[in-house]
This record gives sequence, structure tokens and C-alpha cells, in this order.
Amino acid sequence: SRLTHYPKHLSGGEQQRVALARAFAPDPRVLLADEPTGNLDQKRSHEIMKVLAELNDQGLTIVMVTHEDDMAEYAPRHIWLTDGKVTSDGAPTGQSQHGEAAE
Repeated sequence: SRLTHYPKHLSGGEQQRVALARAFAPDPRVLLADEPTGNLDQKRSHEIMKVLAELNDQGLTIVMVTHEDDMAEYAPRHIWLTDGKVTSDGAPTGQSQHGEAAE
């Protein structure tokens, strides 16, 4: 069990999952997620994104920053920034990575 381990004894992915669990614990209205899948493998990344998508479907507002296009496809809205300025704001186009058509 990793329950009694200190953060320095956990892998980057384990630390990432603990951080996500702690973010959900207080039942927030808005979740700020800065690269929530950055230290995870593809399988775990998609698992986390499915959880975030489900929470969003249940009414949780999620503001996520990512450089991973396949993770961004889970979002119903994309806001693109270039040099600190909004350059695009709207629904994604095409087919999402988790099998649903983007709206």
C-alpha cells in the first residue's frame, strides 16, 4: 500500500493522481487543472480525462490547461491563447478521442 508513503516516495504519476483526488475532496464548483495528465501514461491520462468529463457532465466547471491535443478533445469548449491573448474561443471541431462527436 502506498497510503503511508511520503510524496517524495511516490512516482510522478502517483503524485498527480493524489493531487487530483485532493482537488475533488472538498466538492468544488470550479476545478482548475493545470496539465492534469502531464506525468501520466496514455492509459491513465484517458482514465483521468473520462473522470473529468463525467464531472463536467454533472455540472462541475473545469478550467484545464494542456498542451496535449488528444486530452483537449475531451473538452466541450476550447480557448486558445497566444502570447497571453485569446486567439480563438469556441467548440472543438472533429471527432473527440473518446468517441463522441464534438459539439
